[in-house]
Amino acid sequence: MHSTDSSSQADRPARLVDFYAVNKGGGLFSEATGQWLGAALAATGRRLGLAPTVLTLVNLAIGLATSVTVVALAAPVADGTVPAWPVGLVALVGWQLAYGFDCADGQLARVTGQTSTAGARTDILSDVASQIALVAALSTVTLAQQPDTPTWLPAAFAGTWMVNLVTSALQSGPTATSMVPSRSRPVRIAKLIRDPGALFFVAGLILLFAPAGMVWFVAAFTVVNGGFLLASIAFSARTALRQS
Repeated sequence: MHSTDSSSQADRPARLVDFYAVNKGGGLFSEATGQWLGAALAATGRRLGLAPTVLTLVNLAIGLATSVTVVALAAPVADGTVPAWPVGLVALVGWQLAYGFDCADGQLARVTGQTSTAGARTDILSDVASQIALVAALSTVTLAQQPDTPTWLPAAFAGTWMVNLVTSALQSGPTATSMVPSRSRPVRIAKLIRDPGALFFVAGLILLFAPAGMVWFVAAFTVVNGGFLLASIAFSARTALRQS
């Protein structure tokens, strides 16, 4: 970004559309929900004079607090000591709010010209930390609700969850590529199964209404993302062999 562009953007009034216009997508659901929430949070952050990294750290704090709450209450919910709906509601709202801040920090940085290598690194590391906590929460709920769950399933779930973070990093920059570059509505609907905002939303709904069904969410995600990983390896390997 040129310095003159950054200066002109920094001088603009804090309009919601300015922030949404620089969003990095994330999927059909995220663009309709989390990115708009992020735009509102970024606009608010700009009015308050906050640095983008402040929003990153708020995202981390909310994400960790939400996941720790789910972990701590997984066993009481499973044995009926604590009703499921309050914990599910905390998860549903907390994870969506954290994701909104995750969308907001980048929007604020790009609109105000405050992008930096250190800020981007903080954002990535915070995402990794908060998503590790989220995976731990969903795995804990699965084992609490279904104690006979095979031990390999939560481990495979944790590993395949990180495929989203890795592929997102690989799909940015000058060497970015995609197996299915089409942005047609059917393709984008099919890709909802890998949309972070949609996944957080569905996980929260399951915790709210049917926590015993979390094992099916974990299993389905593992199969889908495991298949996506294998397909991505095959796609990249075929391209590499053609270019060699």
